[in-house]
Amino acid sequence: MVLTIIYRLIIALVIALVGWNLFTEKKFTAQLTAAMVLIPLVLRALMIK
Repeated sequence: MVLTIIYRLIIALVIALVGWNLFTEKKFTAQLTAAMVLIPLVLRALMIK
């Protein structure tokens, strides 16, 4: 139970950092890459595999 909470906190931190990068990046290809990285991270945060 505790490991699941820690895991979700780590994933939430990574999602926040990638999301911040998504909105601050100027190049479209870098934004697209960040968006593609966000999809599996959000699914992991929701515990959908």
